[in-house]
Amino acid sequence: MSRLKITLCLLAPLLLAAATPPLRYHIDAPRSAVSAKVGFLGIASKTAHFPQMSGRIALSPDRLDTIDLDVELDARQLTAGDKVTLGRLKGKDFFDVERHPTVRFSGRKMQMTGPVTATVAGEVTARGITRPATLAVTFRDPPARATGRDPVELTARTEIDRREFGMTAYSAIVGKKVTITIRARMVPN
Repeated sequence: MSRLKITLCLLAPLLLAAATPPLRYHIDAPRSAVSAKVGFLGIASKTAHFPQMSGRIALSPDRLDTIDLDVELDARQLTAGDKVTLGRLKGKDFFDVERHPTVRFSGRKMQMTGPVTATVAGEVTARGITRPATLAVTFRDPPARATGRDPVELTARTEIDRREFGMTAYSAIVGKKVTITIRARMVPN
């Protein structure tokens, strides 16, 4: 076999992988949900919901180690169980929505941990502060079988320390760890 044929045989998989464009999706906002849950008084919890969001995902079924995931939440539209909590969450002690109207997660690296489970390494930005975060993701269907014609549905969770984002108020009654849950339905572009 000639050197040219050997070289082409070795490069063929790389050329094919590079030639496959990523599948692109955007968030179906009415069918998606994001919540943030924090301990309260050590015996209960409070949950905020973010009903207004946008975002996108790009993935290649044959290169699942990379992902392009961006989710943006409109913090001005967040909801909570009561008016006092809602006012505090939107105020300067927590999200400070007048100065920082959005919360964002961006992820670029994915590691599959099973056929429908993965971790996505990325960053959370809230109150203008960006910190690393890792999402534990469960896909409804294996992403390796994605075609770009059907929706991609996933649930993702991460835990952050609210103090790292400048949300230090009420530390005696509000827990420091916040569990964020994303339930997203992504539809093809």
